[in-house]
Amino acid sequence: MQGAGFAAAAAVLLVLAACGPRPVGDFGRAAPSYMHDVAMPATGTVLASARGEPVSDFNQTDEERLMHDRIWRFLVAPHAKDWSFDFVTELQRTRITPVGSRAFGVERYYSWLRETHYQSSGVRYATLSRHILADIDTIPATFAAICAVIEVDRQRAAAIATLSSLGPNEAAEARSRKAENDQSIAWFVAMLNYRFESYNYALDHLLVETPAPQSVTVDYELTRLGHHVARANAHDFCSGATWRHAQQGAPIRSRFATQAVDNEVIAIK
Repeated sequence: MQGAGFAAAAAVLLVLAACGPRPVGDFGRAAPSYMHDVAMPATGTVLASARGEPVSDFNQTDEERLMHDRIWRFLVAPHAKDWSFDFVTELQRTRITPVGSRAFGVERYYSWLRETHYQSSGVRYATLSRHILADIDTIPATFAAICAVIEVDRQRAAAIATLSSLGPNEAAEARSRKAENDQSIAWFVAMLNYRFESYNYALDHLLVETPAPQSVTVDYELTRLGHHVARANAHDFCSGATWRHAQQGAPIRSRFATQAVDNEVIAIK
């Protein structure tokens, strides 16, 4: 019977594997998909439970749904498909395979970057810079979404401790949901580190292969990204002006709106 179960699971995986990565809509956002939103998660829930992983039957809160949407952008990279392992990530996101079951090499992004044809080697630095800035621009709202879920888990724990009408089933479900949320947050942190290390690897190798003045700008932007990575590693998602800005619902200002303007007047000779 157990062998038949594994055979059935293997058959399901083969069917799903033929479906390809999750479809992507405008601006790299996840597009709605019955296969990826319903069928694969349902299968993943069964498989995760069979592996003995925590599985909660609670409905998702708005905060949890938003956190998963925000995190998804860091788990895949539509701008570098050969680097991002889209379908492998989707199998993990839907829990068909365990989260973190595949380690990605940091050289993948650089390999994609150097094999992509550009008219000028300086454009590779510009591409690297653009990808780093896109991450920096979206991290504050992602931190805010994670912080909101941490607060939801805190509120659940407080309710369980104070409401006498709740039984052991609710407490077990709450613990399982917190474990699921913690796993998602840990995965985000790991993939943010992976991106940061991949960008550093790419810059180091570009400096040797095609030295260019643009490397100074990229190095500065990597330093900025490194501050966010350090906060993520410390699980410091709920402090700082960037979190307060995102928490208030204000849009993230464009870097073109926040860049320093040179007002120096140069006399014409």
